[in-house]
Amino acid sequence: MSQEHETKSFFGASKRLLFLLLCLLTLALLYIKISFIENETAAFEFLQDRPEGTILRIVNGLRFFAIPVVYLWKFTVIAFVIWVGCFMFGYRVTYTQCWGVVIGAEYIFLIPELIKIGWFMFVETDPSYAEVSAFYPLSLLSLFDYYAIDKRWAYPLKALNVFEIVYWFMLVEGIHSFARKSKKYVWIIVLCSYVLLFFGWLLFYSVVYK
Repeated sequence: MSQEHETKSFFGASKRLLFLLLCLLTLALLYIKISFIENETAAFEFLQDRPEGTILRIVNGLRFFAIPVVYLWKFTVIAFVIWVGCFMFGYRVTYTQCWGVVIGAEYIFLIPELIKIGWFMFVETDPSYAEVSAFYPLSLLSLFDYYAIDKRWAYPLKALNVFEIVYWFMLVEGIHSFARKSKKYVWIIVLCSYVLLFFGWLLFYSVVYK
């Protein structure tokens, strides 16, 4: 592995810069979604002058402050799982490098948020709050009637989407950019670490959901 290749790699960029930019972009998209879509739904307009509306505004405010905390927790766990996978397969990839890979791959999930904002601002301009919450482009949930399915399956079906699969490819590409070994084994690492954890979490969620 050459230092020059690592430096030029997107995944080798400054982790602080990648993290800060990701948080700012996520915050901006969340602000647009709340201000111009969620707050314009009939349900929110009905509640805005009631105590429930105040609670909803507080919850929305907490969502902004939670962004870096949620990202830190998510990246720490996923990077550790992938690092353990690399270690078990004899790949000399550091935990810090895994952290950078996870941050870089997370940018793919900004795309469905952009699509969601565009959809409800220009196509479906009068959605209900439930429709906004349930919408996730190119997910299995879009193949089902949200109101008809058992709600324990709503999140798993939403999580199973095209962007999640692209995320796996980005993780593989990121690990490969540091390890510079056969991608076949990098795929095995990602499948046996992150993907296994991902499906384990969905199974746990569907079991404990009430």
